[in-house]
Amino acid sequence: MANTRSARKAVRQTARRTETNKSRRGRVRTVVRKVEEALASGDHALASEALKAAQPELMRGAQKGVLHKNTAARKISRLSSRVKALA
Repeated sequence: MANTRSARKAVRQTARRTETNKSRRGRVRTVVRKVEEALASGDHALASEALKAAQPELMRGAQKGVLHKNTAARKISRLSSRVKALA
C-alpha cells in the first residue's frame, strides 16, 4: 500500500486513467467489430458507413494514447482496403 500522500494520489490517478482507457479501448474495439460484421455480411454501403464511424474513433484512440498512431493507421488502412474490395 502507498505510504506517502503523493503515492496515494498517484494510485487514485492511475485508477481513474485505467477506467477511462478501458472505456476508450472498448469503444475502439466495438467500432472495429461493427466494420468486420458489415464486411462479413457483404453489404458495401453498411461497411462504408461503419468505416466512416470507425476512422475518427480509431484516431481519437491514438491521440489519447490508447493505441499507437501507427497501429490505428494500419487498422484504418486494412479495413478501408477490404471495404474497397467489397465494392
